[in-house]
Amino acid sequence: MKRTKKMRAAIIGSGNIGSDLLIKIMRSEHLVCTLFSGRNLGSLGMQQAKALGVNVSDKGIGAISSDPDICDIVFDATSAQAHGHHWEILRKQGKFVIDMTPAKLGEFCIPALNARSCIDIGAKNINMITCGGQSSIPIANAIAAVHANIEYIEVVSSIASLSAGPATRANLDEYIETTEDALLRFSGAQRAKAILILNPANPPIDMQTTIYAKIANPDIPAIRQSVEAMVAKLKEYVPGYALIVPPTVEGDRVLTTIKVVGNGDYLPQYAGNLDIINCAAIAVAEMIATSVHAKENLHA
Repeated sequence: MKRTKKMRAAIIGSGNIGSDLLIKIMRSEHLVCTLFSGRNLGSLGMQQAKALGVNVSDKGIGAISSDPDICDIVFDATSAQAHGHHWEILRKQGKFVIDMTPAKLGEFCIPALNARSCIDIGAKNINMITCGGQSSIPIANAIAAVHANIEYIEVVSSIASLSAGPATRANLDEYIETTEDALLRFSGAQRAKAILILNPANPPIDMQTTIYAKIANPDIPAIRQSVEAMVAKLKEYVPGYALIVPPTVEGDRVLTTIKVVGNGDYLPQYAGNLDIINCAAIAVAEMIATSVHAKENLHA
C-alpha cells in the first residue's frame, strides 16, 4: 500500500516569515507543522500558532535539539547569523533544512529554475536567497537564455516598510551580497548589483522589482517571449506574480518590471516580498516531501 502521510515540518522563528509560512503549511497536502518555535510565547505569531492548535515552544532551535524526532524538515526563518549555528545542529540530525535567511550556506534555489536539481543531488540545506532574488533572478535567467553575454545586470526591489521585520532589517548587507551572488550564478552576467528600497508610503505599496540588463544589440521580441514564458512558470506557485512593464530598450539597457501581490495569509496583500519567498519555500518543501514519500513507497 502506498504511504500518503504528510512530511513533518518545524518552523524556527515566529516573526512575519515564520507566521506566514505556518498558514501556508496548514493548507498543504504534503506538509504538516509539528512545531512552531521562537523566543517569545507572547508574540503575535505564537498566539496565532496556539490558536491553530500547533505545538509551540519558546526554546528556538533547542526545541528540536531536545526532541529530534519532532520533525523531518525545518524552515529556518530567523537570521543569517543564527542560521550557521542552527545548521550545525540540524546537519548532524540529518534534517532537510529550508533556509529563509541570506546565509548562503546551502544550495541556492529558485523553484522555477533548479528545485529538482537541488533535490536530485541530495541537498539537505536549501537556501531561498532573498525576496528580491526570487522575483528578479528568474527574469535575469530568461534574458540570459536569449543573450548569454550580459555585461551588467541590476535589480531594484521596492517593498513596503511595514512588510520588513527586524530580521530583514538586520540582514540588509547579507541581502545585497546574497542576491548579487545568485544573480551572477543564474544569469552569467559579468557584473551584478542589487538594491532594496524600504518604502514608508502610506497606504503601503506593493512589491515591485525592476531588472536592468546591459546587452549589446538586444533581441527584444525574443527576450519578451522568454520572459513571458518564465512569468508563467512563476505564477504556478506565486499567483500574484505579474509582468507590468514588458522588456523594452531604455538607452543602452533592457528594462523590465515585475509586481508581486501577496496572498494575504498573515500580512496584507502588499507584502508580496514575504509571499514570494514563502511560496517558493513551500514549493520546494512539497517537492522534497513527494520525493521522499515516492522512495518510501518504492521500498514498502
